[in-house]
Amino acid sequence: MRQLCKGNVAIVKAAILAGCRSFYGYPITPASEIAEAAALYIPQVGGTFLQAESEVAAINMVYGAAASGARVMTASSGPGVSLMQEGISYIAGAELPCVIVDVVRGGPGLGNIAPEQSDYFAMVKGGGHGNYRNIVLAPASVQEMADLTVLAFELADKYRNPAIILADGFIGQMMEPLELEFREVAVPQKPWAVKGTPETQKNLISSIFLEPDDLEDHQRRLEAKYKRAQQEEPRWELYDTDDADILLVGYGITSRILRSAVEAARSQGQRVGLFRPITLWPFPSDALVKAAANVRQVLVVELTNGQMVEDVRLALNGRVPVDFYGRTGGNVPSVEEIHADVLGRLMLLLEHEMLGRMMPVR
Repeated sequence: MRQLCKGNVAIVKAAILAGCRSFYGYPITPASEIAEAAALYIPQVGGTFLQAESEVAAINMVYGAAASGARVMTASSGPGVSLMQEGISYIAGAELPCVIVDVVRGGPGLGNIAPEQSDYFAMVKGGGHGNYRNIVLAPASVQEMADLTVLAFELADKYRNPAIILADGFIGQMMEPLELEFREVAVPQKPWAVKGTPETQKNLISSIFLEPDDLEDHQRRLEAKYKRAQQEEPRWELYDTDDADILLVGYGITSRILRSAVEAARSQGQRVGLFRPITLWPFPSDALVKAAANVRQVLVVELTNGQMVEDVRLALNGRVPVDFYGRTGGNVPSVEEIHADVLGRLMLLLEHEMLGRMMPVR
């Protein structure tokens, strides 16, 4: 069914189609419509919506519902997700699947309600304590808000791990056409879940291991799981990269601006391409190395003061120069701004090339 839909609402509709029947959360701008839509739609399919008294309460309700085997989700923005971090690390430690949506606003602290991408470190690098990873998906459209939500539930169950939808405020608030397919979703059996019956009482799940050797063994199992995810789950998109001199890298709303900047550059004969990571963890490092194999410069553009750029530099490991262009505070670069910056870089590359030709050979 095709409809006009807001990004935040698309998440809830897709979650229901994915078999989610439990939502616990606390509203916060620019993610409030997720809780509002969940309150409207989830009870209509026999599910449970509960507005918790705080984000701390909400994430621990998610912990309990996930332990019972339910497909469960919550949603917030930066300040709220900060309060959830301890609970998220507990959930990861207990190997429980859930979906958490972070519609990012300006920070640090309360910041403002305008869009940023400044929660990258918090979500991709962990945020809470201990050795754990979140699976992190970065939609760039309303359609992807829906599609990646369905994928998030599948990956959360596959790896028994929290899966994060990391969307900037623009993607959450914009309205675009959305295509939803109504079909039966087979939620996998979860023999490890606690069901409140005598035979499942032994399944009571905790993330505490009192003996050091037991905790180390548990962390080794987690590490093996994360390595498997790094091999099997990276996702990305390429645009005009085959002959690019400069490769732009960005995700979310930034990637849409960069795509338009690539089109503007190409219309003037400038060879510019775009690499868009869809999974921020596992980061598609191998694919980026391949895409950047013949470029002369990589430019990472983010709505931060420099976060994902660190993973780009780690992936490329000095093979090609990596520069950064960032806006913060809710400011978003325009296509013209990016194109002007890229044009300047192309001119510098050309000047260096001409100087190299003019240098005498000794």
